[in-house]
Amino acid sequence: MLSRVAILAPLVLAAQTGVTVWVARAEKPPAPPRFSSFPTTLGNWTKTGDDPVPPETLQQLGADSTLGSIYASKDGWLGSLFVAWFQSQRGGASQPHSPQVCLPAAGWVPTVSDRIEMNAAGGPVAVNRYIANLGQDKVVVLYWYQTRARVIASEWAAKWWVIVDRLKEQRTDTSLVRVVVWNSGRSDQATTAAALTLAQQSYPVLSRLFAR
Repeated sequence: MLSRVAILAPLVLAAQTGVTVWVARAEKPPAPPRFSSFPTTLGNWTKTGDDPVPPETLQQLGADSTLGSIYASKDGWLGSLFVAWFQSQRGGASQPHSPQVCLPAAGWVPTVSDRIEMNAAGGPVAVNRYIANLGQDKVVVLYWYQTRARVIASEWAAKWWVIVDRLKEQRTDTSLVRVVVWNSGRSDQATTAAALTLAQQSYPVLSRLFAR
């Protein structure tokens, strides 16, 4: 018996494509966010360097603008913040690549995949969590999709909201936000808590940058 996802997935894609064609001429893509103004200090975290995307990866990603930074906390955590912003998803050609695909392809082996809550200004929001291994390294990965109006954890929900935003706001921009914190020999619970602090400090700044 086919699963609900297997049944709904073709319908979502068909609806997305159909609406795209209908409103393509009316879309009003916003200007790119000014990632150059992103702060070097986020609460307890301080930027220690850039984490640029290799040109070949950037080409595959298809993002219109990216942010990659390395942060260190005062209590000894090392983390990274990566944002890939897409100005338009018209025609489905330029869309975020899920870390569910990218991380295993890069050699990371997920041991936990679930969703947790992140505190935001309007209340808690769900974000995706991976705990993964790469050789001797262990990380906690948090990621979500963020637009001007909302935070979305589910890839399929993100596709539905693209349709709504095309009709309501004449825009289809979106971003993939990913926070990675290295375990550093500490517990998964402590690493997750550290990742949440970096994510929660980043979220309002991104919200302001996307509110254009």
